[in-house]
Amino acid sequence: MLVKTFASAVYGVNAQTITIEVNTGGVSLDKPAYFIVGLPDNAVREGLQRMEAAIRNNKLEFPRINIVVNLAPADIRKEGASYDLPIAIGILAASRQINCPDLDRYIIMGELSLDGGLRPIKGALPIAIQARKEKFKGIIVPKENAREAAIVNDVDVIGIENLREAVDFLNGDLKIDPIVVNTREEFEDSHNVYDVDFSDVKGQENIKRALEIAAAGGHNVILIGPPGAGKTMLARRLPTILPPLSLHEALETTKIHSVAGILPTNASLVSTRPYRSPHHTVSDVALVGGGSHPQPGEISLAHNGVLFLDELPEFKRTVLEVLRQPMEEGRVTISRAKISIDYPSRFMLIASMNPCPCGYFNHPEKDCVCGSGVVKKYLSKISGPLLDRIDLHVEVTPVSYDELSDYQPAKCSSADIAIRVKKAREIQALRFEGSGDIHCNAQMPGRMVRELCQINQAGQVLLKTAMERLQLSARAYDRILKVARTIADLADSNDIKIEHLAEAIQFRSLDREGWAG
Repeated sequence: MLVKTFASAVYGVNAQTITIEVNTGGVSLDKPAYFIVGLPDNAVREGLQRMEAAIRNNKLEFPRINIVVNLAPADIRKEGASYDLPIAIGILAASRQINCPDLDRYIIMGELSLDGGLRPIKGALPIAIQARKEKFKGIIVPKENAREAAIVNDVDVIGIENLREAVDFLNGDLKIDPIVVNTREEFEDSHNVYDVDFSDVKGQENIKRALEIAAAGGHNVILIGPPGAGKTMLARRLPTILPPLSLHEALETTKIHSVAGILPTNASLVSTRPYRSPHHTVSDVALVGGGSHPQPGEISLAHNGVLFLDELPEFKRTVLEVLRQPMEEGRVTISRAKISIDYPSRFMLIASMNPCPCGYFNHPEKDCVCGSGVVKKYLSKISGPLLDRIDLHVEVTPVSYDELSDYQPAKCSSADIAIRVKKAREIQALRFEGSGDIHCNAQMPGRMVRELCQINQAGQVLLKTAMERLQLSARAYDRILKVARTIADLADSNDIKIEHLAEAIQFRSLDREGWAG
């Protein structure tokens, strides 16, 4: 008997429907002859042993006849154990233990354990989106994935715990109500809730100001300072002042985290901006994505959020160089012989570094033991093209004892800063309306900088003087104008004034010739 069930395969952040054809027939055998065709990997092939044990342990009969399973389309590789459940359901339906006229109207996914229990799968959200697009009645998934999939409206999401429940549901012996999630209500309840706040930070008012400017314009930042100055603590709080995720951004981010399998159990939407902080030993594949079975990397997991690279010069140069194109284009393409996958990767980069190997170059109290040549060599680990994509270079100084021991609450909380940032972003949204993929000042191309960042004669004189006296490099010119435009937006000014320009100039430390001695 021939039976068809439907499953789904995830490629990139999208899903593709897989038809599972199960054909049973032939003479009874002491040892059943199983065949799985259609480019299955080892995990799919090994599933037959799991299915047999699960079927028998749930008091069902495993047919002692030839079984041929075809996974179509046959030219796409099928990977992972999440095909266990749809194949097992197909075998039971082909042996007439399941009688469900609507079987072909469900997408079925799940990994079986030997006792018939179901383990969670990756990519439940894109699978549900594709099921709705192809007008399936519903999807049957492990209970842990049900809330994630139920974000999608107009498709029944049936969460089950084991094989027996799936069989009884399909036979009509067990009623399981579809999981219902009010997406907007769920989103609002957990919207922008963080466990850190800028009010926790003592002193460092100038660094808070720099991060406010970065958040307002979407600018990348590098923090340079000695160990213990608070660089990591400040970086962790950057997401708290970014504009709240829109529902569209939340869905986009949740899809990536779903595909990577890092959503918490029984989670639905990612409602806060991601913050990713990979260790400096990370490989280039782990950072940008890929592998033999392509998966999103850290830059995609940070999509719509913040990527923090601590101790930037300690990262391998090849790892840092692969960041250049994704930072420019907002996406990364993983190419293989038969498939090309795009992962979105529009993130804010915040990096930190010591000014030298010992960490105390330019320290107000401690002496640096590194020679000037050593300092230059250390800083040269960061390439010019990468540094060119970082708008703000911020020097972080240690906090004094008086500031640390002050028990007065901080002047500004994250909520206060976020209000100003949101207002500046709204100004930019109007400015770039109809400009395609440009949403904030940091994304402006050179042509647009000349048009939207014009300065008066006094500003021209100041910028020329700064370029000459501070020996700023040519690449600093556009960056200063973009940052000045953001500072003007924060001040609700249509024009870039001389004070806005002066503040922007101070954030180009690493462009100064002779900065490292």
